[in-house]
Amino acid sequence: MEPQLEHTVADGVATVVISNPAKRNAMTAGMWAALPGLLERLAGDRGVRALVLTGAGDTFCAGADISSLREGDAPQGLAVRAEDALAAFPKPTLAAVRGYCVGGGSQLAAACDLRFAEEGASFGVTPAKLGIVYPASSTRRLVALVGPSAAKYLLFSGELIGAERALRTGLVDEVLPRGELAKRVAEFTRVLVSRSQLTQAAAKEFADGRGDRDAHWAGQARGSGDTAEGVAAFLERRAPDFTYEV
Repeated sequence: MEPQLEHTVADGVATVVISNPAKRNAMTAGMWAALPGLLERLAGDRGVRALVLTGAGDTFCAGADISSLREGDAPQGLAVRAEDALAAFPKPTLAAVRGYCVGGGSQLAAACDLRFAEEGASFGVTPAKLGIVYPASSTRRLVALVGPSAAKYLLFSGELIGAERALRTGLVDEVLPRGELAKRVAEFTRVLVSRSQLTQAAAKEFADGRGDRDAHWAGQARGSGDTAEGVAAFLERRAPDFTYEV
């Protein structure tokens, strides 16, 4: 099977699958290059309200395909563009991690809004093993997640850490027993799909440090009808029917 990014859309959730089983789902240059365009198409799909990124089989992503490093600096530039496109996706994103989440895999997971992992998953940021300068944007994103000390531990050593330690450092949000990850991700994304896109979009921008859009989102809230619908649904003890779309 050729390395590729597979995707499906069902019940408001887009699922993107990193598929390169022969190399533990390592990302080739072609896969890095394809991701921004795929994300742009999914962002423009009005039927998509959340996105899940995962790996085929029992591995999330073992990093970049090392053979592509022979091509010079181009692969790292492709990886940064793909990572930035994932971080900028306008709707909630969740990485569902089994097995290895290493190198470029950790870059992608860190660019998602949330990360759920199965017991036994391993995480590592490994440029020090190859003498590579980790991108500044990726380093800042990692520091924002786990703090300077934990980020330095990962970057300086290149050592792998388990899911429980990743949970303690903030790299992971939930750890699930083996066999329970898919069920929990489906359950949680149903929750995401049921919530207000207005709230989610504004919260995502604010949480990511955007500081110049207060007036914009206040105006969106006034004109959206979501607040009135949410209050009415609460008082009437029914599920809200939010209509705002990102």
